[in-house]
Amino acid sequence: MSAPEHIAAGETGYERVLRLTIPLRSARGRVVRLGPVLETILSAHAYPAPVKHLLAEALVVAALIGSLIKDDEGQLTMQAQTESGVVDLLVCDYRGGELRGYVRFDAERLAGLGANPSLYALFGRGYLAMTFDLATTGQRYQGIVPLEGGSLAEACQSYFAQSEQVPTLIRVGVRADGQGCVAGGLLVQHLAEGEEGRERLHVQLDHPEWDHIAALAGSIRHEELVDPDLSLEALVWRLFHEEDEVRVEAGGPLSRGCRCSVSHYEAVIARFPEADRLDMRDESGLIVVDCAFCSRLFEISA
Repeated sequence: MSAPEHIAAGETGYERVLRLTIPLRSARGRVVRLGPVLETILSAHAYPAPVKHLLAEALVVAALIGSLIKDDEGQLTMQAQTESGVVDLLVCDYRGGELRGYVRFDAERLAGLGANPSLYALFGRGYLAMTFDLATTGQRYQGIVPLEGGSLAEACQSYFAQSEQVPTLIRVGVRADGQGCVAGGLLVQHLAEGEEGRERLHVQLDHPEWDHIAALAGSIRHEELVDPDLSLEALVWRLFHEEDEVRVEAGGPLSRGCRCSVSHYEAVIARFPEADRLDMRDESGLIVVDCAFCSRLFEISA
């Protein structure tokens, strides 16, 4: 298989999703890389380094999984939560290429964990909920799995294995230095009878075709995921150039997508009884709403 020009060269940079399909292996995948958009989301709060790394990983995973949704207006919400963890809430969502995320944590307890705390040290015993809202059909479905493994990516692999019965491999890389934060990720899945419209005949994790693709995808290196000079097309070529056919298709751009606005909060507050709205007022007679995602205050008339 010779390298097509658009795979060997491709576009460099950030804020991209690349779709890939390997037909003869019944495999599909996504590759993403985040840069300035990631920086914008992280800058909403003064997150310490371990929390920045955690949220960066979560945003990449949300982009990878969210971009699998075929409904253009559909939304993925990924929420990790515990009752007594150092991090008691992490939430990210993806809709139409727009990403947002937020982490709530105990700063004092976090400081005692050191520079590179494990996933268990951050969350303790918790769970990961994946919620898909499909706008065109009005359907919502959710899967919940224990928050286990060495990373959020591993926990999401468990979600697909347990809730979707789809063998899945996810790899994420995060680099933070004096030039900012860069994060990239790769997701590949095995769909036993192909990607479109046919019943899955098996979900064996040790199927030879899946073992082959997982071995190739698993060879990806951290530095490749976070290198903006290496195009996503070239990255796919490095991994799968020996396959007979690899199809790549550019997905839409990725952007920060906090959907907060005065009109949105006015509509939400209007659903409360008048007595409750009056109780929400401050001394000046306004209801002040603090958006956790973008750290902005909105003053709403009661």
